[in-house]
Amino acid sequence: MLPVVYTPIAEKYFKKLKDKQLKKTFKESIANIRLNPKIGEAKTGDLKGIYSLDIYHNRMNYELAYRVSHLENGDMIIVIMAGTRENFYRELKRYMK
Repeated sequence: MLPVVYTPIAEKYFKKLKDKQLKKTFKESIANIRLNPKIGEAKTGDLKGIYSLDIYHNRMNYELAYRVSHLENGDMIIVIMAGTRENFYRELKRYMK
């Protein structure tokens, strides 16, 4: 399994998350990403190099944005951002700048 690093904005989101079941769903999704980093949808254009994974919980659509970093001592997953689908990509583009 690949190691995972969280950006400060992703850490803050997970720390504030109150719904334990949703937090568990995110953790399971990250574990799946660690096993197979290509399960997310590869983005193009401004967000090239970033993958996003749809997560459904209580009839709500959440997104998880991550990147696979290729380092000398192996690959690493960087979780960039997580949140609800509403305005997610606009916020992600703003954060990436």
